[in-house]
Amino acid sequence: MKNQILKYFLITLLIIIIDQIVKVVVHYNMDMGTKGQIMIFGDWFKLHYLTNPGMAFGMKLNFEYGKLILTVFRIGAMFAIGYYLYSLIKTKANSGLIICIALILGGAIGNLIDSVFYGIWFDNAPYDAPSPWFHGQVIDMFYIDIWEGYLPNWIPLLGGDYMALWPVFNIADASIFVAICFIIIFQKRYFKKEEESAEASKLETENA
Repeated sequence: MKNQILKYFLITLLIIIIDQIVKVVVHYNMDMGTKGQIMIFGDWFKLHYLTNPGMAFGMKLNFEYGKLILTVFRIGAMFAIGYYLYSLIKTKANSGLIICIALILGGAIGNLIDSVFYGIWFDNAPYDAPSPWFHGQVIDMFYIDIWEGYLPNWIPLLGGDYMALWPVFNIADASIFVAICFIIIFQKRYFKKEEESAEASKLETENA
């Protein structure tokens, strides 16, 4: 059992290490924005260094301690996901599901490190942040450029705004996204054991 726990948590650790190495390399070797953009495959896949001050897709909580609340929430979520991963390993759940949760945990911790420490390490906290601690901005770099430009003025609310159809993301984001996709696609296989256990418990209750 100990080896099984170690094996799956090593997957989490591997994601964290790769994510942080890529972010550090990008920070020290690329200029931010379009100026430092590097084309990888034509115009549709690029390396594009930017920082994300809040949640996914650049959203944020617009009040003084919004970022701090978000970071504290991420810390709580990290422990919850870690405990869930441990419980799945102990109950010998489907290995595919366990790997997916390990990937999600690695991605969550990867971005959490940015939020907690990058305001100090890379001095990238917003200028109006009450403290650089817990206010670091997440570093993103992978850009799949499906479409970007200005929306037609006739579109309600968003007309005339500049928009990119695909967000810029990092290894941590990709790890979480891929894991969630696999859970959705293979949910019947992944949760079959739990469903069988629930049905068995129901039958025992009915026969009692």
